[in-house]
Amino acid sequence: EPEAWLTDRRLRMSDAICRLARAARTGAIPGGSIEDGNLKIDRLTAAVPEEADALVLDLYGRLPEIRVTDLLLEVDDETGFTEAFTHLRTGAPCKDRIGLLNVLLAEGLNLGLSKMAGATNTHDFFQLSRLSRWHVESEAMARALAMVIEGQSALPMARFWGAGQTASSDGQFFPTTRQGEAMNVINARYGHEPGLKAYTHVSDQFSPFATQTIPATVNEAPYILDGLLMTDAGQKIREQYADTGGFTDHVFAVTALLGFQFIPRIRDLPSKRLYLFDPAACPKELKGLIGGKIRQSLIASNWPDILRSVATMASGAMSPSQLLRKFASYPRQHELAVTLREIGRVERTLFIIDWLLDADMQRRAQVGLNKGEAHHALKNALRIGRQGEIRDRTSEGQHFRMAGLNLLAAIVIYWNTKHLGQAVTSRRREGLDCLPNLLAHISPLGWAHILLTGEYRWPKRA
Repeated sequence: EPEAWLTDRRLRMSDAICRLARAARTGAIPGGSIEDGNLKIDRLTAAVPEEADALVLDLYGRLPEIRVTDLLLEVDDETGFTEAFTHLRTGAPCKDRIGLLNVLLAEGLNLGLSKMAGATNTHDFFQLSRLSRWHVESEAMARALAMVIEGQSALPMARFWGAGQTASSDGQFFPTTRQGEAMNVINARYGHEPGLKAYTHVSDQFSPFATQTIPATVNEAPYILDGLLMTDAGQKIREQYADTGGFTDHVFAVTALLGFQFIPRIRDLPSKRLYLFDPAACPKELKGLIGGKIRQSLIASNWPDILRSVATMASGAMSPSQLLRKFASYPRQHELAVTLREIGRVERTLFIIDWLLDADMQRRAQVGLNKGEAHHALKNALRIGRQGEIRDRTSEGQHFRMAGLNLLAAIVIYWNTKHLGQAVTSRRREGLDCLPNLLAHISPLGWAHILLTGEYRWPKRA
């Protein structure tokens, strides 16, 4: 009921404001201060032990060099992800395993089927095209990705990185051609060429469990909840990190109502205002930070409709991004959109106070976002074909290219996770230290030991 929610938030906010005012008076804000009503925050410093760099070099030095074709076969032997690609008409599993892996590799490396046909020793273009047309579709890609991610999370090495309950999300820009039906637009931030974004969710275990293709100029915030609600791995997430581009009051509201802890890194945090239920009772130390009063009557009167909107997202009847874009698009704010903004202001105020007083929260967000950004580097290394440019002229083709790249990245991460674990065992057998606090800083995103280019030859046994 709205009264119960409002009572709870009033108590929480009153306590939070008192704690922040006390910290401001005593100079106890970690890495920050409030002086003359102005918030000042220091940049968060890195906290990676020096010994971690040497451990990374040693562990990766122990990994065997491998051709990408052999890597795919090894991961498929252990996870069986090719079983997800059933025939569109009959539902039967694909009998041509090598042909299917050729198609997936062509998508992931951005080569296209014609280039792959010239580089492989097993199939011609028409064989690959038939396999792609009858077996490779969106749901199959999602099933295969889920199988690889589930397998990777069960590997012993993955537990050093997290429990799969926190995630970060970010958009990655890819250049495209100007022609075609897909909306390839220019974002001046990335130069003068058209492109698109792949908006990807990465768990604390480095697995890319969801990705979407979105226009390069669109606001990323509405897409945060899609990856959380539309996948099994996303529904296990408890803390979701995002950069400034993923932050709006509407997202704060919906994530809180759905039970997620939303922790964005807000670039211009000192300029953000706090909204209180009773601004007149605010301690004098915080007067300069107050932006206005929460409209409780508006929240109470529209509470049933808000819950109905959230239930629509949770049930999958409408994607969260579609509904949030509708709320944000009204030229004159719809009452429901205004109510959602008021709820978001409550949640954002509570978050900002917690953020300022909790250095550990800041550190967790920094680590999570760094994992997502490092993930971009792996994908840039994998998309070797066509000079890294996405040349598909249809939205569907672009989607498959991004989904294929995401699946290939997950397969590489699985293989690295497995063999890094074996390298740790090897070190311990030699009597060398492998402390858990150092292993937490190891990343399965390396690729220097993987042969990605050249001819794609498959062993006859496969």
